Amino acid sequence: MKIGITCYPTYGGSGAVATELGIALAARGHEVHFITYQQPFRLPNFLPRIFFHEVDVGRYPLFEYPPYDLALAVRMHEVVRAHGLDVLHCHYALPHATSAWIAREMLRDKGDDVQVVTTLHGTDITIVGQDPSFHAITKFSIERSNFVTAVSEYLRRETLAAFGCSGCAVEVIHNFVDPVVYDRAAHPPALSWLVPRGRKVIMHVSNMRAVKRVRDVVRTFARVTAEVPSVLFMVGDGPERVDAEQEARALGVERQVHFLGKLEAVAPLLAGADLFLLPSQSESFGLSALEALASGVPVVASDAGGLSEVVREGVTGALCPVGDVEGMAAAGIEILRDAERWRAMSEAAAQDARDRFTLEKVVARYEALYDRAIAASGRAPRPTRPFPTPAEGVATLGA
Repeated sequence: MKIGITCYPTYGGSGAVATELGIALAARGHEVHFITYQQPFRLPNFLPRIFFHEVDVGRYPLFEYPPYDLALAVRMHEVVRAHGLDVLHCHYALPHATSAWIAREMLRDKGDDVQVVTTLHGTDITIVGQDPSFHAITKFSIERSNFVTAVSEYLRRETLAAFGCSGCAVEVIHNFVDPVVYDRAAHPPALSWLVPRGRKVIMHVSNMRAVKRVRDVVRTFARVTAEVPSVLFMVGDGPERVDAEQEARALGVERQVHFLGKLEAVAPLLAGADLFLLPSQSESFGLSALEALASGVPVVASDAGGLSEVVREGVTGALCPVGDVEGMAAAGIEILRDAERWRAMSEAAAQDARDRFTLEKVVARYEALYDRAIAASGRAPRPTRPFPTPAEGVATLGA
């Protein structure tokens, strides 16, 4: 098959999942074309059967806000025609599914076509899509997609409740992890030089937006370390980082809290963690929690959104009401104090991630979905090209 993938290429769960999906599909023999405004952050310079097509947004004095959605539609149209794509897989309804619909209408005008698969990741439904300015176009874009998936049952219900989407079936395909990458035993200690002897390692990974409640991460940690001496590593960056730093100083734990900034590879860090904190206001899925579980790290998180589909209460971690800092701290202390309990949770977490969310199983479901989409179009998949040379691959921007 020939598959086009459009996602937000910057740091975030949706971009990471979309990129890893594309890499896995290429490894299984499919031809994958990323279409977006910059190379996805998890995409290396070159991989066989992967191509990157940059969307160039012209800047004219007439446009106070350059129309990226229209430029994206034109680029999608060009890539489908030039490379004979079977499917455009859009991660996020806005603006990606909207642009794909425009591209498809342009193709149909010339007697061609492409199937549009849209994966909903969360913010496009729970925040942006429900804004009155975007509600109608979000609903339209979902309903005009050939197939729609959501990363959790929670998000599927939210979508149907918020938009109705008459005649629109939303299939749940969870996010995934590569068990080889998130194998605790495969990574040497990466943080030991920063961890005093005898202290536990607590970790948080996010883009540090308000919804992540990073102040609660620090507050929970302060209560835990008072009972179980620990250090906290905050991975990522964002608008709430300053607030978290201020909270650490206010609570007198600033020397025990390390802000590591944006890091592409988190598996080596998670391999050295004892507990993962995710006290979010809401999570459509919770990819960072899944990555921690796959690394054998018990997770203490909010019982919000799709997190209950990822964390098994009392088995792989603990779930508490949003804002319940005391409850999260108590759960963390209980896990860290009992070595046998921690070991059982760590083993269960890694096994559960492999049983339910492994890359092979989820990618196979997307392949089956693409097959159904192509079959519905009434034609066979287009053959992929021979193994590409380096000059044809990802390194050729704007190909």
